[in-house]
Amino acid sequence: MSILLQDAAPAAESTGGSWTNIIFIVALVAIFYFFMIRPQSKRQKEIKKFRDGLKQGDKVITAGGIHGKIKNVKENTVVLEIADGMNITIEKSSVYASAPDASEQPQK
Repeated sequence: MSILLQDAAPAAESTGGSWTNIIFIVALVAIFYFFMIRPQSKRQKEIKKFRDGLKQGDKVITAGGIHGKIKNVKENTVVLEIADGMNITIEKSSVYASAPDASEQPQK
């Protein structure tokens, strides 16, 4: 009789343990969401809003570190003047910051 009682006890513990594991996994997913995914999506929305708000005359910095002034904004591209009379066409997705904003941020 004692053998049957001993076998039943681990089964009851494993059921309670599985709920603890599920709660632990859900808590980890929630923490991961609030500390990693949510801030990243917020940052992406801010960058998209910035790129949609680009206009002629804005001073910007590209992903490659090129400083310039916007001469023309098209649907997916931007004509950037990098020197007097020297224009380049770049993708909007490669524009990351306006020049004054970049100079205000501390260096890492």
